[in-house]
Amino acid sequence: MSSPRTQPPCARVINRPDVQSRSLESSLLQLVNDHQTDAIRLREHTEKSKKEAIKSAARVSDLLVEAVNGGVEECYVNEKRIEAEIGALKTTIVRFAKQTDQWLASTHAINTAIKEIGDFENWMKTMELDCKSITTAISNIHQS
Repeated sequence: MSSPRTQPPCARVINRPDVQSRSLESSLLQLVNDHQTDAIRLREHTEKSKKEAIKSAARVSDLLVEAVNGGVEECYVNEKRIEAEIGALKTTIVRFAKQTDQWLASTHAINTAIKEIGDFENWMKTMELDCKSITTAISNIHQS
């Protein structure tokens, strides 16, 4: 609160009721004014402290978000890199699958050719035996 105001010497000497009531009234008004001034100062101080607290909380929040986002950003970059590698692996797998299918087709063709060669060889042997049999039969018929 405020310090009591000093009154002029002539006001202290006078002890009239109207002067005392004015003095009391002015003292009360002074007290009310001091109280209002103190309340305004307190309100301003509270408002200033509140704004500072909000700024500090916002700064802490920003720092926390930055800290968390750093890890999230790193995870995101890793995820994108992994997705790119997955795409490359898919392409490689498709290429290897096609190549494997080509190899299987080639080996099947080779196996078929080998079978045909074997079948031709067997056919030739059979023909040779048949020819020998026919030759022998004709020789036997001719000699008899």
